[in-house]
Amino acid sequence: MTRYESLLGRLERGAHILIDGATGTEIERRGVPQLDNAWNGGGALSHPDIVREVHEDYIRHGAEIIISNTFATSRHALRDAGVEHDFEAYNRRGVELACEARERSGKPDVLVAGGVSYWSWTGNHPPLDSLRASITQQAQIMAEAGADLLMLEMMVEIDRMLVTLEAAQTSGLPIWVGLTCEPDAAGTICLEKGEPLTDALAVLADRNVPLVNIMHTDVKYIDACLNVLDTHWHGLVGVYAHAAVYGDGKWIYDDQISPEAYAAYSRNWLARGVRVIGGCCGIGTDHIAVLETIV
Repeated sequence: MTRYESLLGRLERGAHILIDGATGTEIERRGVPQLDNAWNGGGALSHPDIVREVHEDYIRHGAEIIISNTFATSRHALRDAGVEHDFEAYNRRGVELACEARERSGKPDVLVAGGVSYWSWTGNHPPLDSLRASITQQAQIMAEAGADLLMLEMMVEIDRMLVTLEAAQTSGLPIWVGLTCEPDAAGTICLEKGEPLTDALAVLADRNVPLVNIMHTDVKYIDACLNVLDTHWHGLVGVYAHAAVYGDGKWIYDDQISPEAYAAYSRNWLARGVRVIGGCCGIGTDHIAVLETIV
């Protein structure tokens, strides 16, 4: 039985699993500079020790799944940053650093998830066929580097979500899908680009996706998202919300949610049936340390 099969079996039997918090904002907090138009995706090559250290810290605080620092290493993001030639190196090394952190931590059952997104900081999205080709290659690199599963992150529109999912599935790895949501003017919970969450869930229903995460979604919207999932999703559910403010190209950490307040939200989400819990931007190692006490 693989690490993934063992963990999935525990989830299906009702266990709660702690995943990590933010990696990109955490390495930025520790001094890793941004890549223009590719956020903190450069850390795996420019500051590998810091990236590995963040993964180790999350494992030490009880995370059973850590996500590689590859959210910003899509081919089109790296092209916009002028470093497309390092596409394979960034993605391979990103996964390898997470695997090294697991080995150094002496926790062989920790899962390494390859983080995959199609987000663009310039708005220059590739055509769907180009996106399919690049995600297919990225997913294969991550599988070869040792990822146990792939975590699709910030899926904010249905057509690109489906292309990304189908391309990622060619790797043979299990796929969890992360949706980023907010209410529209009428109060309907939608993907960030405006399509109803119910529509996205309907599309995913028969796509061999065992778990949907509501991620990079403000804590104040999570309960409304869970209301939708209660009636429109029959698979497993995870949450890793965010609680930081982004402005002028930087994450602002002043007045972010306290670890205790985030844990209070999380306790409620777990009581509602959420099986996987962690954090996104602004949720750091201190937050995960407190979550460990309630999972």
